[in-house]
Amino acid sequence: MTKDMTEGNALGLILRFALPLLVGNLLQQTYNMIDAAIVGRFLGTQALAGVGATSSVQFLVLGFCTGLCSGFGVPVARDFGANQFGRMRKDIFHGALLTAVIAVILTTGCVLLCPWILKMLSVTEDIYGNARIYILIIFLGLPFTLLYNFLSSILRAVGDSRTPFLFLAFSACLNVVLDLICIIVFKWGCAGAAFATITAQAISGLCCLIFIIKKVQILHPKRKDCHLQPVYVKEMLVMGLPMGLQFSITAIGSMVMQSANNGLGSVCVSGFTAGMRIKQFAMCPFDAIATSASVFCSQNMGARQPERIKKGLRQGVAIATIYGLLIGLVLIFGGRTLSMIFVKKSAADVLDASGKYLRCLGYFFWSLGILNVSRMVTQGLGYSGRAVLSGVTEMLARTIVSLGFVGALGYTAICFADQAAWIAACCYIAPTCLHCVKKVTGILEGNGNR
Repeated sequence: MTKDMTEGNALGLILRFALPLLVGNLLQQTYNMIDAAIVGRFLGTQALAGVGATSSVQFLVLGFCTGLCSGFGVPVARDFGANQFGRMRKDIFHGALLTAVIAVILTTGCVLLCPWILKMLSVTEDIYGNARIYILIIFLGLPFTLLYNFLSSILRAVGDSRTPFLFLAFSACLNVVLDLICIIVFKWGCAGAAFATITAQAISGLCCLIFIIKKVQILHPKRKDCHLQPVYVKEMLVMGLPMGLQFSITAIGSMVMQSANNGLGSVCVSGFTAGMRIKQFAMCPFDAIATSASVFCSQNMGARQPERIKKGLRQGVAIATIYGLLIGLVLIFGGRTLSMIFVKKSAADVLDASGKYLRCLGYFFWSLGILNVSRMVTQGLGYSGRAVLSGVTEMLARTIVSLGFVGALGYTAICFADQAAWIAACCYIAPTCLHCVKKVTGILEGNGNR
């Protein structure tokens, strides 16, 4: 089930690896889209606003989980590419141990801080109850989120993006059934939507665990590998924490933006929520292409093949940019129509708000392809600390637009906050990525020191 990406056509390898990852990402987004669609259709726009009012903090916490686990996979991919399987199994043991510890700390902290988080987001009284119960249940399911993300990152690190997709496909179908049962039959409201999501996530994680135990012997740490060693703990944290923090720092800007938008009323919150769901769905190919390029470059760094690293970066950026231009046109001309997935036709003001948000995004969607691939390749080459600064740049740009312009321009400022963040981050991370690639290739060719 493993896949060596150090030999063969680079473009073909990147696309074949990205395809199941893309479909898996799309299915993962359907968790949130199905929640929003059923909530909006069956419980109304007030309930939809309640679910959407905490989307930025979900992005912060769940993004941290995703980034952390992706970082833990980088040493695994490097050692797999170098055929250092003993080191690879030690990487896996220490990554699993750290994931378990972080799951306990993160879940406890988020649950205890839930009321403060809602207050900080300026959640209005009319949607507070729905927002609170939804986000609380999502927080309680964080251990399952970490379980799936860690195991899937390990499988992807050794070239298997197909298996996590298959388990995610099954759990996505289950999520649809559970949503309908919990919301329509049991009438659990927003709590039912959250319960369906974390149950589906738990099952996908457990399926990955069972598969690895039964089918992928190379990933099983042996007894001699299961001894706590500070050098491995440090390496995993040095790779994982910056990647997790990069997602979280980016989300802080989104939280400031969401707080500013929440103060504009339920129409803007509902419109923004519907638009955000579509945006997240449209972003999935960027994540798949960027992850594929990152794994490709990591494995080839371990195999000491500098030219393939350069080729992987070039082709990853080209594919992502072309996609960004095409999907941008879809958002510009079809955003309002797509919003009817979540909002009834009669709620014209909400549809107008969502359509405006998506139309403004479409003009700059191409820049997100350059940003994601450059950032993930920089992380995959071991320079995760530098990639964090792109997240800081995004945060600052969103915060400046949200705090400095929403008061004067209202919802229009919200519609341009993301684009300002993407362009600002691109100006930093694109040249930084090129510098890191040049540095790594120099080392591999014997011309430099890391």
